[in-house]
This record gives sequence, C-alpha cells and structure tokens, in this order.
Amino acid sequence: MWLLSMLVPLLRLYLCGIKVLLYQMFNRTFEMPALPKQKGRVAIVTGGTRGMGFETARHLASLGMHVIIAGNEPEEGAAAVSRINEECYEGKAEFVFVDLTSLKSVRHFVQKFRDRSLPLHVLINNAGTMLVPERRTEDGFEFHFCLNYLSHFLLTNMLLDLLKTSGREGRCSRIINMASATHYAGEINLEDLNKRVVYSSHGAYCQSKLALVLFTYYLQEQLAAGGFSVTVNAVDPGMVDTALYDNLWTLAQMMKKPVAGILFRTPAEGASISVYAAAASEMEGVGGCYLYNGQKTQSSDLSYDSELQTKLWKKSCELVGLQA
Repeated sequence: MWLLSMLVPLLRLYLCGIKVLLYQMFNRTFEMPALPKQKGRVAIVTGGTRGMGFETARHLASLGMHVIIAGNEPEEGAAAVSRINEECYEGKAEFVFVDLTSLKSVRHFVQKFRDRSLPLHVLINNAGTMLVPERRTEDGFEFHFCLNYLSHFLLTNMLLDLLKTSGREGRCSRIINMASATHYAGEINLEDLNKRVVYSSHGAYCQSKLALVLFTYYLQEQLAAGGFSVTVNAVDPGMVDTALYDNLWTLAQMMKKPVAGILFRTPAEGASISVYAAAASEMEGVGGCYLYNGQKTQSSDLSYDSELQTKLWKKSCELVGLQA
C-alpha cells in the first residue's frame, strides 16, 4: 500500500509530462498579439528574479507597468531589476523581499506595499517549486503546498481590496495563478493537505497545482457575484526549460537534458501566457479560465467540483487565519 501510494503519483505526473511534450512536439507556441500600453498600472510578480517570472516582469515593464518583483533572493533581485530598468524605458521594476514559505513574511510584504498607498492592477502568482524532498515550513506546512498555493492564497486575499478599488469597468484588475498540466494528476485530501500519512513529492506538487486551479474558479465566482472589476485566471505555460526541474531524479535529469533544448519552451515563451492574461485586450473582463498555449482550455474534471472548491477555500482560510 505504501509503495503504491508512492508510485501512482509519480507515474501520473510523468504521464502528464509526456503528453505535454508530445503536444509541444507538434504545436508551436502561440504568437502573442499586439498588446496595449500599460502606463500607470502597477503589477506584483512573485518569483520574478529569474526564469519565467523574470521574463514576465520584463515584458510588463516594457509595456509601461511599474512592476514589483517579489522574491527571496535580494542579490538576484537587484540584478534582475538593474537589467530590466536598463532595457525598459516605458515602465520600471523594483525588488521587494518576501519569503513565501513564511506566512509572517507574506503579511510583512503586504503591509510594506500597503504603506506606499500604491494602486494594484495586476497580481501574478508565479513563484513555485517542484519535487522538493519532504520538508516543512516554519508554520508546519508541507513545502509545496505552502510555497505554491497557500502563501499565494494569503497574499491574494490580503491584497484583494486594493485590486478591487484599482479596477474599473472596462479596465479590470487581473489576478493570474501559475498552474501546470500536472494538476490533471492532482488529488486533494482535505484531511491530509500536508501529506503526513504518506509523503510523495510528486503527489504534493500535483496537489498544490490543483489547489491553485480550484482557488481560481472559486474566487472568480465570488468576485463576479459581487460585481467587482477584478478577474482571475489560471495559466499553464507548458514544459519550460527552467530551474524548476533541478530536483528531478538523476535518471530523469539525464533523460531531460537531450530533449529540453528541442522540445521544452524557453522562459520567454513560457512567460507569454502570463503576459497575455495580464495585458491582452482580448482578456479584458474575462475570468475563470484555464489558459494554455493562448487558448481557453478544459482543466481537470475535479477542478470544477464546486463543493471541493468551497471546502478548500474554507480550509485555507482556517489555515492562514482569515475569515471564510
């Protein structure tokens, strides 16, 4: 039973990966349409110091946005900001520290941002980790669950009033959650979100990505019901050649290297779906979508389970100390 609990998530995750690679083998990355200028708009991009996050921040700044890169590597952040500001004359970037494995750090980040009395038009929950050996955060949460999902859940909720007041009809604020095809292999056990019974890094990663999609749909429904000018979408970048794969098993690393340069997307290509969701005219007022390769795509059947969405929302509020 224990062995089966380890092997099933592993096989399901790698099967998802194979399906994505086959798709990317025969389909080009979508071409980004011309995007409108974003002068005066403010964005936060988590994990924006490198990889897709950096490319997302750079593209948004080039459109005129004031981009706050939220990350936990100050030196890397300073280098990213310097590079973006040298290249982009329309907008600007800055780095602000946040450790997404610490709920205290998330709250401190939000307070620092609010103290500046800036509006907030775009929030991109981009930061993530994958296949980390079993670890607990300082708050006692499973590492993937906290960094990929729960901290972003808290961050979004604590900034939601700013997003609401910054958006207006015809110019909505936008929340973008970084999903993954691995959510199709994800399962949610509300009684064991921290994977204490049987730990599988593959299962933990898939669970965190499914949680983000469930969160996306529930929040969009609540915002629409309240008549707020804020949209929420989940985006899937495909398989992208970034440091996210550094924790693959040795054999998987060896198998990845020959194909990554051919079949994997570049960080800039992977970031294009986030940029599209954040700035495209076609996405104005459009929420509750799962976007893949520039198209609205059907996510997993489980992700549309409204009862599970509600239960996860309430459980997440309980875990971070928010009122449901």
